[in-house]
Amino acid sequence: MARKSSANKDAWYVLAAARIMLGWVFLWAFLDKLIGLGMSTRGGHAWINGVSPTEGFLQHGVNPDSPLASFFTGLAGSVVIDWLFMVGLLGIGIALILGIGLRIAAVAGTVLMVMLWAAENPLENNPFIDEHIIYAMVMWLAALGQTEWSVMDWWRKHKLVKKNPWLW
Repeated sequence: MARKSSANKDAWYVLAAARIMLGWVFLWAFLDKLIGLGMSTRGGHAWINGVSPTEGFLQHGVNPDSPLASFFTGLAGSVVIDWLFMVGLLGIGIALILGIGLRIAAVAGTVLMVMLWAAENPLENNPFIDEHIIYAMVMWLAALGQTEWSVMDWWRKHKLVKKNPWLW
């Protein structure tokens, strides 16, 4: 029995590591789009330089064969979409890294990932599943699982969080 208990505890640590790494994926995307770290966003083409963080993908990354292609390309250049995207990346990244607000992060992250998945459909390598769906599933595992390596105990002590457990 002790072996099973140890294995379960180890699994929660692995999930915590996956949660933190996925959080870093979101936070890095935010920072790269914000200041142009030279990965997917070249210097001088960042949001702080007045360049839309979503326009490039929405104009050139959307699969033209997607049944929703015109919807997604129609969003290109929208200031509201830019703000929602950037605030979402930042919030999801911080929530996953710190292990707080994971339910909200799972909902917001799933919406974002499903939209990106839909924009790229039909998929090139698999007819149903890609990394966007896997990321959404990991966010839900983190939201519904134990909170190893997090500041959740501190977070739950706040009056606002005590009154609103959905903020966990």
